[in-house]
Amino acid sequence: MIMFMILFWMYEKTRRPTPLFYSRRHIQTNQEGSYAYHVAMYHTDKGWYFGTRAKISIWRQPYHGRYQESGASILVASNEVEGFNALEAGFHVYPDLYNDNDVHFFTYWTKDNYKSTGCYNLKCGGFVPATGAELVPGQAVSPPSIYGVEDHYISISLHTDPATGDWVLFRDDLDKPLFLGHFPQELCPKLNGGAPQMAWNGFVSYPNNDPGPEMGSGHFPEEGDRRAAYIKNIKFFDSHGHGHEPNTELLLRVLDKPDCYNVSYIDCEVKDRCYFSYGGPSGCIG
Repeated sequence: MIMFMILFWMYEKTRRPTPLFYSRRHIQTNQEGSYAYHVAMYHTDKGWYFGTRAKISIWRQPYHGRYQESGASILVASNEVEGFNALEAGFHVYPDLYNDNDVHFFTYWTKDNYKSTGCYNLKCGGFVPATGAELVPGQAVSPPSIYGVEDHYISISLHTDPATGDWVLFRDDLDKPLFLGHFPQELCPKLNGGAPQMAWNGFVSYPNNDPGPEMGSGHFPEEGDRRAAYIKNIKFFDSHGHGHEPNTELLLRVLDKPDCYNVSYIDCEVKDRCYFSYGGPSGCIG
């Protein structure tokens, strides 16, 4: 009986449904009926959060089809499907958007569940880049990681500014934090002052009649360091803009296509190390 309860708890932590699962790609592609979308992610349970920081490994997939997308991001969002508000930042390969197979830094936002508002990068009003920022939405980043040889990453943070109420975006892996810009607080009213949920995710999107692209490095999480993609050093922010260790009891695992893409259990045993690995090879069908 005890073993059954433990297994049931693990299943619920992995498969618990969440509105965050229905991201822009999932909603749009399934309405059209011609695309597939899959995630390997963690998100917080419902609460009230002020932002997050994470180190995201950088992987390039040079053989993506034009309409395939693969990437990783951090996300803050409201937790209802109708009127869903979300702000997102991360790195992806998306030839249809950039006409190349490089890794690009991206931002995205919506305040109506991706129905008529929001866009990638600076395609519409919304995200305001910092004057003279060295990393702007849509910019290609390099070098990528090399399987089994070199590990490259970029750390980013997205959190509320206690002084203005805006959501501010920083790059955090340099000698000092680099301010990249902000999402004005009025952009997404349901995220004023904080967010009901946050997420860290790997994702892919592709036409249903194509084999799916690689997620992350194209290798499963169990292959480990310098081989599997990861999101590391996850931090939460408090209302004063100070980072702190996450409570793992608040983190829920979502995996919707385990035969193609997987995600490890999150490890927070060592200070400043809270992380998970994710990914899988190309060739996924459906």
